[in-house]
Amino acid sequence: MPPRNDAALDFLLNRRSRPAKTLTAPGPSRAELLPILTAAARSPDHGKLEPWRFIVLEQGAMPRLAELAERRGRDLAKSDEDVVKGRAQFDQGVLAVAVIEVQKDSPKIPALEQTYSTGAVCLALLNAALASGWGANWLTGWVAHDPVFCTEGLGLVEHERVAGFIHIATETSAPPDRPRPDLDAITRWVSE
Repeated sequence: MPPRNDAALDFLLNRRSRPAKTLTAPGPSRAELLPILTAAARSPDHGKLEPWRFIVLEQGAMPRLAELAERRGRDLAKSDEDVVKGRAQFDQGVLAVAVIEVQKDSPKIPALEQTYSTGAVCLALLNAALASGWGANWLTGWVAHDPVFCTEGLGLVEHERVAGFIHIATETSAPPDRPRPDLDAITRWVSE
C-alpha cells in the first residue's frame, strides 16, 4: 500500500465551503494569497495549455463591480431579487479571485477538457483557501455569464469567460454540515 497523507484525506473528507455572506475582513494579503494561487495553478492541465487565468478582485474594486452588477441587472430587466443577489456578492465581498477560462486552440486538447481543467482550478483554489485557514466560497450567478459585465467589469475578451468568483476572507461562523451524496446511489462498480 502506498504511503497515506491522513491529514490531507481528513481535510478533503470534512471540507465545507463557507457562505460568502458570512465572510468578513480581513482577507488574505497578496503574500498570503500567492501560495493559494500557486496550489490552484497545479491543477490537471492536459497539454500544458493553461486554459485559465486569475483576476484578483481586491476590496477597492468591489463597489465598482457592485454598481455595474446593479446597472446590468436593470438593463437586462432582471427581477429585483436577482439584481440584489448579483450586486450583493460584490457589496459584501472582501476579496475574490475571478477564475477565467481562456479557451486555447489545440489540435490535441478539446475545448471541453479545457473547461474541465478550469473547473479543477476553481475547486483547487477553494480548497487551498480553506486549507490555509480562510473562509471561502465559489460563486457564479448571472453576472458571471453576462458578457457586458465581464467585458466592462473584468476586461474579458471574446474567447474568455468566468468559471467562478472564489470569495476568500475571514469566516465568522461555520455552517452546519449538509447532507452529502449517497455513494451507493451514484456509484457503479465494473469488474468484468
